Amino acid sequence: MTSSAVRPGKQQGRPSLANALVAELTQQIQEGELAPGARLPTEAELAEGRGVSRTVVREALSRLQAAGLVETYRGRGSFVLARPSSTSFDPGSQRSVEEMVELLAFRIGIEVEAAGLAAVSRTDVQLEGIWAALDRLRQSSERPSAAVDADFQFHLRVALASGNRYYGDLISSLGPTMIALPRARLSAAIQPSAAARFAAVCTEHENVAAAIGRREPETARAAVRLHLSNSMERLRRCAP
Repeated sequence: MTSSAVRPGKQQGRPSLANALVAELTQQIQEGELAPGARLPTEAELAEGRGVSRTVVREALSRLQAAGLVETYRGRGSFVLARPSSTSFDPGSQRSVEEMVELLAFRIGIEVEAAGLAAVSRTDVQLEGIWAALDRLRQSSERPSAAVDADFQFHLRVALASGNRYYGDLISSLGPTMIALPRARLSAAIQPSAAARFAAVCTEHENVAAAIGRREPETARAAVRLHLSNSMERLRRCAP
């Protein structure tokens, strides 16, 4: 009885410690103490400085990475990607094809400009984060849920690289549900046509990343517009 009474308390402690560290680092990023491109203290330094385990630190960094605020590179550490704000936007859950097409049209108005700004303002670390998200997308052709997350992270990182945190806030608020996943892509591993569509999606993302990398704002804008317009057509064609 004593053992089982103690163990839940320990399990509850870790999330609260991780939450506290996430809040602390987010505030430092928000206030500019940790600027975009800055390297965070190492896991060991964060753990020692705050009296927590490295497991807690890893959980906190994982949450910050999922939020698009930092990117972690093996052997190099974690770097700040963007400065967050407290603004949020919630369009509700898009379910029907018509609603998803409407959302894609809305995204064109937002993400085209964000990509152009990213081509001008992005840091080397932010560009690496964009390519890392694309790599994860390429590796997820047989895992639809992973593909959705990688796709979302790519668009989020482009928005964060714009230099205007409100673009990142908007995309973050939309969440992974903004990614339109036609049913045909769910079987990309076994249907050649679906596999070809997935390859086309990856190529469209690559064109966006390459334009941002070359610092070509108009090319980046055109690449995003083409990708989202093609996404609308793919969604319409795959609709029941």
